Amino acid sequence: MEILHQIGNFFLQAAPTVVIFFFFYLYMRWAFFGPITRAMAERSAKMEGARAEAAAVEAAAKNDAAQYTDELNRAKALIYQEQEASRQVVMDERARLLKAMRARAQEELIAAKKKVDEEIAVETAKIEALTPALAGEIARSILGGNAPSNQGNRN
Repeated sequence: MEILHQIGNFFLQAAPTVVIFFFFYLYMRWAFFGPITRAMAERSAKMEGARAEAAAVEAAAKNDAAQYTDELNRAKALIYQEQEASRQVVMDERARLLKAMRARAQEELIAAKKKVDEEIAVETAKIEALTPALAGEIARSILGGNAPSNQGNRN
């Protein structure tokens, strides 16, 4: 029984320490753990808000980048179409000029052929006109050379 009595005394002496410890726990919970828990909750809320805001900003940036890329592609396509139209105009003009130059060259060629044909006709007429005189001279020089000649009429 004495042991029970000693244990009872021990608990009786420990009771003020337990009560003090319990009040200390309540005080710490009120003065330290409560504000820290609120600060941590506030910090978590701010971090979640910042994450949500960052995700929204990232989504907006991706959207802006996609719009920029679309606009850039449209601008490139428009520039390409304008370049193609300009190139086609230049090619058409070039083809027109080449056709005109070919036609002019063909006309000049036809005119040169006519001129050559006329010169050939003139020279052929001259040769045919001189043929009897030359034939007579050749015949005289072969036959003996005493026949009168028209040396002053040579052209």
